[in-house]
Amino acid sequence: MKQLTTLFFLSCLSYFGFSQTATIKGVILDDAQTPIANVNIKAGEKGTTTNENGFYELKIPVDTEVTVEFTHVSHKRVVAKFNLKNGQEVEFNPVMDLNIEQIATVVINTNTRQSVDGVTSISPEVIRTIKGAQPGVENILKTLPGVNISNELSTQYSVRGGNFDENLVYVNEIEVYRPFLVRSGQQEGLSFVNTDLVQNVDFSAGGFQAKYGDKLSSVLDITYRKPLKFGISADLSLLGGSIAAETVSKDSKFTGIVGLRYRDNSLVLNSLETEGIVRPVFADVQTYLTYKFTDKFQLDFLGNIGINKYDFQPQNRQTNFGTLENPLALLVFYEGREKDEYQTYFGALKANYFFNDDLTLKLIASTYHTTEEEYFDILAQYRLGEVNSNIGDENLGEVEFSEGIGGQLTHARNDLDALIATIEHRGDYKNDDNTFEWSVKYTHEDIRDRLVEWEIIDSAGFSINPPNLDFFNQQPYQPYQGPLVAFQNVRATNRIEIDRLQAFAQWSKRSTLGNNEVFYNAGIRMHNWTVNGDGIESTSQTVFSPRGQFAIKPDWEKDMLFRIAGGLYYQPPFYRELRDTSGIVRPNVKAQKSVHLVLGNEYSFKMWDRPFKLVSEAYYKNMTDVNPYTLENVRIRYRATNNAKAYAYGLDLRLNGEFVPGTESWFSFGYLKTEENIEDRGYISRPTDQRLKFGVLFQDYVPNIPDLKMYLNLVYNTGVPGGSPSYADPYEYQNRLRDYKRADLGISYVLVDQNKTYNTGWKRAFKELTLGFEIFNMFDVQNSITNTWVRDVYSKRQYAIPNYLSPRVFNVRLSTKF
Repeated sequence: MKQLTTLFFLSCLSYFGFSQTATIKGVILDDAQTPIANVNIKAGEKGTTTNENGFYELKIPVDTEVTVEFTHVSHKRVVAKFNLKNGQEVEFNPVMDLNIEQIATVVINTNTRQSVDGVTSISPEVIRTIKGAQPGVENILKTLPGVNISNELSTQYSVRGGNFDENLVYVNEIEVYRPFLVRSGQQEGLSFVNTDLVQNVDFSAGGFQAKYGDKLSSVLDITYRKPLKFGISADLSLLGGSIAAETVSKDSKFTGIVGLRYRDNSLVLNSLETEGIVRPVFADVQTYLTYKFTDKFQLDFLGNIGINKYDFQPQNRQTNFGTLENPLALLVFYEGREKDEYQTYFGALKANYFFNDDLTLKLIASTYHTTEEEYFDILAQYRLGEVNSNIGDENLGEVEFSEGIGGQLTHARNDLDALIATIEHRGDYKNDDNTFEWSVKYTHEDIRDRLVEWEIIDSAGFSINPPNLDFFNQQPYQPYQGPLVAFQNVRATNRIEIDRLQAFAQWSKRSTLGNNEVFYNAGIRMHNWTVNGDGIESTSQTVFSPRGQFAIKPDWEKDMLFRIAGGLYYQPPFYRELRDTSGIVRPNVKAQKSVHLVLGNEYSFKMWDRPFKLVSEAYYKNMTDVNPYTLENVRIRYRATNNAKAYAYGLDLRLNGEFVPGTESWFSFGYLKTEENIEDRGYISRPTDQRLKFGVLFQDYVPNIPDLKMYLNLVYNTGVPGGSPSYADPYEYQNRLRDYKRADLGISYVLVDQNKTYNTGWKRAFKELTLGFEIFNMFDVQNSITNTWVRDVYSKRQYAIPNYLSPRVFNVRLSTKF
């Protein structure tokens, strides 16, 4: 670590003395909003061209008027004039028309759309380059302030005190869904988002606009790209692989991109403490197709088929815990098997009608179908005892004295079949500096669920009854004559239909206030839902959600932006929130309600003659009608009541920029406090109350060998509450898990890229070729995700045994493009 720190500072110090420049960058589009590749951009003697995604970046002189010319063989010339200050960074996204020449004087504006909206934009190149242990966008999200991922086996995340169910995910304006029954990160596999297909990634951690749906925490807005030419890319590692192919027709009317992914987590799962035979297989295929019928009408299709299979036969486990003075260990011997399977099918059609330059109308229809099976019968026989800690003893580390002996038999036969169909109209209209957006959306959810779970706990030859029985088991001291009852027993069969009608309207405007630039946004959402089902009474509810944003960029010498956002946010219950811990559906559950207030500041500046940005956000949430829940690994179980209130407040800081020339890195810090008051018993920490968070994404390369590159993905999260045993009062169990500390390191060497091509030899077949290796959990830290609660029947004491995550793991990776 010391060597990495030294390399970091030496890299920074070695690049002093650059001339003063400003930067313009952006994506060049045609009138159908398709990126244009190979556009020539020239400013005096300096020039560049757009890449395959239409992206460009050009540095220009400062404090003087600079004329920039955009030319392309198939489009008319665009000319723009800039007069920028030192260190300024302007995003300029011209639309190149086929018929008319466009010459304009650009108004200096360093605020991108993401800045005024409070949205963080992540480079897709960063996402594709830095893979990490989590295969997806989430590997980068975990380094952002306010985002908590304390399980490298999972792609689920919580934001600013919310839970996993409080996050919206969109792909090309289409909302996507996740499986329902997943209870652990080992079962998850792949994120929905295929990074090989991504063009843009936007993320908002709160205070988002009315055009986004009804959730309480965050929005992840993904845009899949439209190809400009034929190409194939592939990525292979010890954890699986992916391949993507893209093409475009000769007349450019049809474009298509398809991605196939396969993942096998055996490398990671075989390193866990629980030994056994594990066969985790996860695969999916996604495609994004577009066809341009005319200049005004275009049809898009987004499709996905995913299969998750998890087959596990555990054999044994030993977990050491306790203190140096009193070391303890849990030994478990298993019999049985777990077999889970999730199959998901998703298809969406999107019709785009460009009425004119100002009015766009869209119609979106989508269907999501998931069939899920969760079957297991596992017998666990355990010993809890003291560990031999005598150094030099041949029995060092072995359990010598057992304080508790028992067994646990768990059984599940859970099946779920869900079909979600949606049809939506969206539109936007631009009038001068005003933009109006609206939508009407209807969703039908048909869910069929069978839940059969039971657990039997045996200690020293007798069964432990649940505490809610009138018969108390005093064995072995007194004979037990009551009924034999499972410690936990849940049986339910539900068939539920939910109909939703949603609508929003919002207005945005860019303007000036004196010499200051300002941005306004105001909107409102409506959400009506009706719950029907076998054996339940039909229930209908409606909520309205007003939201607003205001941003101002003062006419100061320093490049500052101030932003305030807020509103009333609702989260109407989805199926999981309607089902209580006994499996019964409660149709009268209300929407959880939260008042958001977000204050933000962005300060753009130059350091070492390179651009940097410091983003600060303070936020407060006041929540009512809260539906309390328990969190075990990634499984959320709701009480299906609205008997709590809660709050969350915190501060997020993020400094990003070119710490090393030509690369983007950032450092994040977050402070959070969130508590809930259940039935007016007083405030206690919520399951996601993570107080402090530090995240680092750092990229570097060897100056004399720039093709030898490195990334460091580092996260430190303070511990969250560790949960409580079954039937226990959470008010009596507020102990926390240990802090989560993880560092992933990747080193790669670029054999072929656009700056390093070959006309002869085997390398000429590649456009890009990179070989590297990765070290996950570089410092081999023992992180835990949950506790296993073990009872010592004699002392009546329950021990919290940590369930540890993966240790240090090595991986090899090969990435290529043809």
